[in-house]
Amino acid sequence: MNTAELLVQCLENEGVEYVFGLPGEENLHVLEALKKSSIQFITTRHEQGAAFMADVYGRLTGKAGVCLSTLGPGATNLMTGVADANLDGAPLVAITGQVGTDRMHIESHQYLDLVAMFAPVTKWSAQIVRPSITPELVRRAFKRSQSEKPGAVHIDVPENIAAMPAAGMPLSKTGLEKTYASFHGITEAAAAISKAHNPLLLVGNGAIRANASEAVTEFATRLNIPVINTFMGKGVIPYTHPLALWAVGLQLRDFINCAFDNTDLVISIGYDLIEYSPKRWNPTGEIPIVHVGANPAEIDSSYIPLAEVVGDISDSLNEILQRADRSGKPNPYALELQADIRADYEHYANDPGYPIKPQKLIYDLRQVLGPEDILISDVGAHKMWIARNYHCDRPNTCLISNGFAAMGIAIPGAIAAKLVYPDRKVIAATGDGGFMMNCQELETALRVGHPFVTLIFNDGGYGLIEWKQHNQFGESTYVRFGNPDFVKLAESMGLKGYRVESATDLIPMLKAALADDVPAVIDCPVDYRENLRLTQKSGDLSCKLWE
Repeated sequence: MNTAELLVQCLENEGVEYVFGLPGEENLHVLEALKKSSIQFITTRHEQGAAFMADVYGRLTGKAGVCLSTLGPGATNLMTGVADANLDGAPLVAITGQVGTDRMHIESHQYLDLVAMFAPVTKWSAQIVRPSITPELVRRAFKRSQSEKPGAVHIDVPENIAAMPAAGMPLSKTGLEKTYASFHGITEAAAAISKAHNPLLLVGNGAIRANASEAVTEFATRLNIPVINTFMGKGVIPYTHPLALWAVGLQLRDFINCAFDNTDLVISIGYDLIEYSPKRWNPTGEIPIVHVGANPAEIDSSYIPLAEVVGDISDSLNEILQRADRSGKPNPYALELQADIRADYEHYANDPGYPIKPQKLIYDLRQVLGPEDILISDVGAHKMWIARNYHCDRPNTCLISNGFAAMGIAIPGAIAAKLVYPDRKVIAATGDGGFMMNCQELETALRVGHPFVTLIFNDGGYGLIEWKQHNQFGESTYVRFGNPDFVKLAESMGLKGYRVESATDLIPMLKAALADDVPAVIDCPVDYRENLRLTQKSGDLSCKLWE
């Protein structure tokens, strides 16, 4: 066998089901080896789409998604999705073709130093420089990618090395051992929680990665502590739970900020600073913090824990629970706040306005999708409304990129979600800007044969940037554009196309589209005047101080 065949054997040994990517001259031997393997190669229409598919596959499964490109422009196209996975904590292995080692010392067609190029956007980047190191390199790549905090790694495969004879076999896999928190950290955390009058739980994506949803829910319930989740922590506790205060993360004040204004202790669980800067909820650094996570706390002047509990999250919460002494009901102010949040959410349930207000649009999405169904959000103004108003019963049922936050992720991400969960309903929610960045992957979706719905929030511009421009300068510039006829575009690709023409259209249209046997696109005009109204509401928000 050659090196490419040994590489693919190693991928099979790691349990790889899919490789997403594009063919190229420099990865021909890898493609030939994949053809003979149990791995399904999914040909995408752009390398960025391939990386986003691997990104979302990794986030949903906890196993590294794999994407493949050729050298040069193929590799540079791949980088955005690779960087997204790395900052979002999604395990991913990117494989690139490369010129032969006999061409690297001279100026050569399409040659870039890909190991150096990927180094800033990955946990580890390396090149196969001789056939014999392939098993070690692949095993290390997957172990590094899937270890906490997960992220992206990169393997570069020169074409002459790929063709060389290779001897060897995949290395045996070892499971990632659990680590357990120190007794000292647990004791300090329990003491702080016992003394607190008005504590809050702030839960991030790390708790979902650790499968700690049940432990978080039990911890909150038994200690009567209200729970706030980040955008990427949605569903870690059911949104219907009486202690759930829903999501924080808007870059402006909202109801949820009042909870932080009134707390005397924040217990962060699986929280990554990249999800929502502590400077936004603890600007002076005065709120005491207990850090519970798989890794020690990052250094930040607004995030200096008085106790760190570092180890398996579920085990840590159970140990703290046995030592913390809290009785009685939760702070009544938190319950009042929850009522205000729910009233704001329900206010738009029957709003007749057209174009449709984003609050109504997202309320209707929640009515149509079941507790296990999946919503993938692209990046734009709609993402902020989804983060604020779309609520979840289960983890990983609303995926939002809030580390790198790259536009164009929704459609490729929905393809990956349907591959992982073919029996669940999946909706890709995207703005018209994000849609046009990766709409070509709808052809991939049709070819792969797992239908889902793409819902376009259509406002004819880059709505989030327009919102920010108005907040800062009172006007907008360079954000408007024209769009194709999205219904005709969908139909031209062999898909179903729908256009919402009244507020009452959306729910029946979503139900019809979700029942289609091909991917569907729904064009929904949205009234983003609500963006500035939310800003005004934020500016007028005053919080009652708890005593």
